[in-house]
Amino acid sequence: MIQAHATARYVRTSAQKAGLVLDLIRGKDVNRALATLTFTRKGVAEDIAKVLRSAIANAQHKDGFSGDVDRLFVSACYANQGPSAKRVRPAPMGRAFRVLKRMAHLTVQVSERPAPIAHVAPAVAAAPSERRARASAPKKKAAPAARKRAPAKKKKR
Repeated sequence: MIQAHATARYVRTSAQKAGLVLDLIRGKDVNRALATLTFTRKGVAEDIAKVLRSAIANAQHKDGFSGDVDRLFVSACYANQGPSAKRVRPAPMGRAFRVLKRMAHLTVQVSERPAPIAHVAPAVAAAPSERRARASAPKKKAAPAARKRAPAKKKKR
């Protein structure tokens, strides 16, 4: 089973925002994941699609790859927090607020699904007479539900 990964470092987004988009593609096959990223309305989706394409290309160049891209799926994807750039924003009355401009490291790992093994399972089915016996058997009635009492009305004073 072939595994390949790709990483984009220092992407200008927070790891939390990137994680929301990565959750959409985790476990999907690569074609479906690329289609999902194409129509996702988040800015980081383009960066993640770029990393996913790179991971697919890395898998294609590995020894032992079957050559069928349709068998690849996103086995793992995550966003780690990168360094934060500290900036200063002016605030009222001569003060200053600190602004953190966050970065993330995006990693996408793709794996090849194993080829399906073709084997014939023995047919296990009930005999026709058993099916008719089950269908015509009388069904049990459910016990009647207990009646609920209405709550007592409060007295006015």
